[in-house]
Parts: sequence; C-alpha cells; structure tokens
Amino acid sequence: MLRYRLITGPILIALILGVVWLDTAMEHVTLTGVWRSLADAIGYHGTTAPRGTILFLVALAIVPLMARETTRMFERVGIDASRTLAMVASPIVFVGAAAAPFLASPLRATGLLASLLVFLLVAGLLRFSRGQNVKGVMAATGGLLLVAVYSGVLLVFWMLIRHDHSAWVLVGAILTTKSCDIGAYFAGVTLGKHKMIPWLSPGKTWEGLVGGIVTAALVGGLLALASENLPNPEDHIRWPIGVIGGVLVALVGQFGDLVESLFKRDAGLKDSGTLLPGMGGILDVLDSPLMTGPIVYWLLVATS
Repeated sequence: MLRYRLITGPILIALILGVVWLDTAMEHVTLTGVWRSLADAIGYHGTTAPRGTILFLVALAIVPLMARETTRMFERVGIDASRTLAMVASPIVFVGAAAAPFLASPLRATGLLASLLVFLLVAGLLRFSRGQNVKGVMAATGGLLLVAVYSGVLLVFWMLIRHDHSAWVLVGAILTTKSCDIGAYFAGVTLGKHKMIPWLSPGKTWEGLVGGIVTAALVGGLLALASENLPNPEDHIRWPIGVIGGVLVALVGQFGDLVESLFKRDAGLKDSGTLLPGMGGILDVLDSPLMTGPIVYWLLVATS
C-alpha cells in the first residue's frame, strides 16, 4: 500500500503543477473564431480565455467519476441512484453553476441555478418511477440530488476562487487543507491516546486533530506570507488571515473526511474506488477539499 502511495503521490503532484501552469498560461491566449463566439454566447466579453479554463476542463472530467463513486455507495445500501443519470446530471449541474458568474444578469444566474435543481428533481422522478414503480422513488431521487451536490456543486467553489484569484492561491488553499491530514497523522501516531469518534473513524484521535489544526495554521500563515511575492495585489493574503484560514480548513476538512467515512461505512466499503493505486478513489483524495472550498471562498470574499 505504501509503495503504491509513494508512486501515485508524486505523479498526482506533477499533474497538479502541470495543470496549474497550463491554466495560468491560458490567461494570455486571445479568443478568436468559434471560441470568441462561444464566449459571447455565455456572456463573457474578455479578449483572452477566462480564468480557470484548464481547471474547468479537468474538473469536468473528474465530476462524472466522482458521481460514479458516490452512486456506487448508494447501490451498496440498496438505493437505486442510477449511475448513468448521476454521471450525466452532475456534470450538467457543475457546468451550469460554473457558468453562472459569466451571465450578464444576476437574475439570470439565479434562474439558471434554480432551473438546474428543478431539472434534477424532475429527471429523478421520471427515471425512478418508470414502469409504474412507486417503491423507493423518494429515496432514489434524494440520492440523485445528494450525488449532484456532493460531486458537482462543491467543486464550483474552487472555480469561483479561481475566478477571483490566481491558480497559485487555489493551490495554496488546497495545500493548507491537505497539510492538516499530514499533521493529524503524525500527531495521532506519536501522541494519540484519546479516540475522537471510534464508531465512525477508529483511527482518529483528539491529539491528531490538534496536530492537524496546528500544522494547517502554520502552513496557512507561511503561504500567506509567500503570497506577497505574487505579481497581482489581489492575490496577497495577510498572514493572520492565512492562520485563521488554516484553522478553519483544518476543522472543516476533517469534517469532510468524516462525511466520506460515514458514506463508506454505511456502504461497507474501505475505499470509494480503485482508480488511484494506494489511495483508493477520487473521493478518497478530494474528501477534505470538497468541503473546504466554500470556507476558503467566503473567507477570501470577506477579507478582500
């Protein structure tokens, strides 16, 4: 297991850095031809590619895979959430929510998001009641909505962060989130004695939680100081905000980890999938960042 982690981990890091570099480079690509027409159609009138274009495409590829993993858990507990419908509906919701900021009117953006939720509801009711079936329709439709929010909507907050800041701010927020896991692991191994939630996650301890919070606060503060070297002033984050953000993402990130543990334990699964050798599925890697996205976004909005 550790051997596979040592291989998969560096590959993921290299891929992330490559995506960030490409995403940053895309900001300087001039829109022409069909791309100019497509941008005009969604209400984007900038001369260069929108921020986060590459990140959007990568996320769009990941969302259906996340939906598949989440739906698999529903199937394990006897709820027909429909993998096919979930893998189609979740990207649609993600695209609609990610495109909303580019619409000219806030009313249109609100209408788009509300319409997407109605679309999910109607699609679920039609799919799960076909064949004159009434059994389990409410549970399956609710499951579809949960899949769409968990796999599609939560990632949109990272796109919103990218909309306002450079890709390196986004990377720093994710590094701060994941640093909590590292600090919690080592603190738990060396000092852990008091179990936090043994019925849900037997390996987590209160000492590990404190170690994770301290680590994330330090990393958040240091990365905030380093942000002063970024060329755009809007990306400069004061170190107290970095420390506060580190504490918040540590707490919320651990909650995100526990949420996925809750899903997996209910489904009787050790990992959400097998796509990433030594790490499990995509949700096993993104469980913390999924939940910290809203916190990071609103913290940046409140302190900008």
